[in-house]
Amino acid sequence: MDKPALALIEFKAVPRGILATDAIVKKAPVEILASHPICPGKYMVIFAGEVADVEESLKAGLTAGGDMVIHHVFLPYIHADIIPAVSGTTSIKTFGAIGVVETFSVASCVVAADCAAKTAQVKLVEIRLANGLGGKAYFVITGELFDVESSMEAAVALVRGEGLLADSTVIPAPHPDLLAKGIV
Repeated sequence: MDKPALALIEFKAVPRGILATDAIVKKAPVEILASHPICPGKYMVIFAGEVADVEESLKAGLTAGGDMVIHHVFLPYIHADIIPAVSGTTSIKTFGAIGVVETFSVASCVVAADCAAKTAQVKLVEIRLANGLGGKAYFVITGELFDVESSMEAAVALVRGEGLLADSTVIPAPHPDLLAKGIV
């Protein structure tokens, strides 16, 4: 997949989320990146694939989810760092400045992370979605300070405009212990 698409659906109830996930994978050849309960008592499915396949599977998931769908997002042509950041498989060796954005919605976090990654030359370190966060989500980026600031400005404006910004910060020169201890 050169330019994959990604979709995410949040549900009010676990059974409907599982049913929708089944409908999603039966509709088209997509890859389920995550499908599990999230805090507080909701369910989330994230999947990726070719644009048309993801779009068709999203429609099937929304139909199966019905009135239990809380929020959904469809991102065609996502930034290449999104899937590794969601999957926890990034391998960044050198860190520069760090930016962190926390949102009140998992969907808004993924959209904001995509925006940040496309705005300037930054690397997505991770996208953490809902578990252990009371339903909130956050992402971490790294790069040259001016790039991190530019990306943060764009992502924060996007999320703030939706009323879903929990907090954000930029650390110009993170202490080595912050990185060595796996805090970011």
